[in-house]
Amino acid sequence: MAVVIRLKRTGANKKACFRIVVADSRSPRDGRFIEEIGTYDPRKDPPFVVLKKERADYWVNVGAQPSPTVKSIIKKHAVS
Repeated sequence: MAVVIRLKRTGANKKACFRIVVADSRSPRDGRFIEEIGTYDPRKDPPFVVLKKERADYWVNVGAQPSPTVKSIIKKHAVS
């Protein structure tokens, strides 16, 4: 089972908001997930990011692969 850290879309049409989740790579984007580890709202200025850093580190250490978007969110916003 390949585990990924990726975004799950929430919000209304044209008003997207995202949750950062750990999920099986085979599950659909907005489907089942293992754990929710944060939120991301790109509509605010600057974008609003909340991340449970210790849980993200744990999942990366056990082999979860962050998606390119999640990787750039973490890098760009230097979430600590």
